[in-house]
Amino acid sequence: MSQRPTLAAVLIVKNEADNLVDCLATLDWVDEIVVLDSGSTDRTREVAEAAGVRFFENTDWPGFGRQRQLAQGHVRSDWVLWVDADERVTPELRASIEAVLARPTDDTIYAISRLSWVFGRFIRHCGWYPDRVLRLYPRALTGYNDALVHEKVELPPGSRIARLDGDLLHYTYQDLQHYLVKSAGYAAAWAEQREQRGKQGSLAQGLLHGVGCFLKMYLLKAGFLDGRQGLLLSLLSAHSTFVKYADLWIRTSTRGPRE
Repeated sequence: MSQRPTLAAVLIVKNEADNLVDCLATLDWVDEIVVLDSGSTDRTREVAEAAGVRFFENTDWPGFGRQRQLAQGHVRSDWVLWVDADERVTPELRASIEAVLARPTDDTIYAISRLSWVFGRFIRHCGWYPDRVLRLYPRALTGYNDALVHEKVELPPGSRIARLDGDLLHYTYQDLQHYLVKSAGYAAAWAEQREQRGKQGSLAQGLLHGVGCFLKMYLLKAGFLDGRQGLLLSLLSAHSTFVKYADLWIRTSTRGPRE
């Protein structure tokens, strides 16, 4: 009988001391935990080291994709499970992962359903659930691409995707300010990435995509079934969509005061 492969949970973090304790508590069954910090100023290091994880730092931020690549480079285990500090592995998901490891295949990447808690309730519509993300795979099979933001796991030729049972709970925003700060950061990274590719944006694009985003989330994806939180999330997502196009327009189509 072959030996069960080892599993590492891997996190990239910054200023996640408040989230890390609860997150790591749902990972006490894995063989290894790797945490790569990008320059926390809170107690993230102390919390991580107290939990016995393997803690590393890279403060020269290269973007989300490259940071994940660097984190995976520290892994010793056979398989990789990616978790964010604001996520929690449920018992059902753990059982599903352990079943995979009991009969592992070397060509499969596993998708996990993510259930997000936003402004006081779990969001089951708005196109947010099941929010399937590729998070579990053999370390030798693949890794993340180089994207600055919205990074993705690469799909090698001949690989396949399978779904796991159970949810990954995602406690995504602490409050409205946290949402606005986080979404602004994603918008800036998106605009920078598009600018580097020679793309341009316009305010008209922002308006059209923003309105389209709201209609899709609130009506087509039945966000109205998520109550007031569904309405608020749809409006905020439309705003964030407009902002990223506006940022790209400012970067590529406006001049500084001395130009």
